[in-house]
Order: sequence, then structure tokens, then C-alpha cells
Amino acid sequence: MLKETIMKDLKNAMKERNEIKIRTLRLLNSAIKNFEVEKMNSATDEEIGRLVLKEIKKRQESIQAYKAAGREDLAAEEEKELEILKKYAPKMLSEDEIKNIVKEIIKELNATQKDFGKVMKEAMAKLKGKAEGSVVSKVVKDILS
Repeated sequence: MLKETIMKDLKNAMKERNEIKIRTLRLLNSAIKNFEVEKMNSATDEEIGRLVLKEIKKRQESIQAYKAAGREDLAAEEEKELEILKKYAPKMLSEDEIKNIVKEIIKELNATQKDFGKVMKEAMAKLKGKAEGSVVSKVVKDILS
């Protein structure tokens, strides 16, 4: 289970005295625990995967903000955390795999250019946790136009 892997890696990081990895995995573990308290149940691997993706997105936004502010030192720290988190992220589909799924959805809905919202809604429901929304949006726009 993913949660156990994260805990084992946290213990190893503590033994290695890897401060960045310890901090990152503690934050991730905290996010998982908060989610479980809110849900009042254990988190599944799929739910943990979504939490990891959320943490990755936070890091990416922070990196952009730090670079825009000229704080390369802080951006570098966030990039290190991002690399650690990527290890636990669910495998994302390739753009070709996304195109095939979107084509099926368009065929099912008999969609035209005006149906972008309907196609996106269906696509995101099918691809939740397997593809980023921005990539799906780009693919849908390309196919519908």
C-alpha cells in the first residue's frame, strides 16, 4: 500500500538525515492523516494518489511564484520537493492514450464544437487522477476543432 511505502521511506530518510525528504514526506503524511480524519476512514491508494497530485500542483505553483519574484533559492527547494513527490504520484496517461479516450467520448455523445463543456465533463470523470486537466482540455480542443 502506498501509505506504508511513504512511511517506510520517511523512516529511511530519517536514518539518512535527508532533511528535504523528511520535510516533504512529513507534509505528505500530514495531508493523508488530515484527509483520513475528515473522511473518518483509511485513505485508499487512489485517494492518496490524488493527494500527492494536489501537493505536486502546489509545488509547481510555488516554483513559478518564486521564480517570478527572483527567489531562485526557494524555487530550487520546491523543485527538490517536487522530485520527491513525483515518486509517489500515480502514473499519468500519455497524450495519445488521452486522445483515444476523448475520441470515444466524442463518438458516444455525437459531440460538435459547441459541446466542449459536455466532452470535458465526461473526459475528466473518466480520467480523474490519470491525466492533468490542462492536457485533457488541450486534447479536446484539438479534436473538436
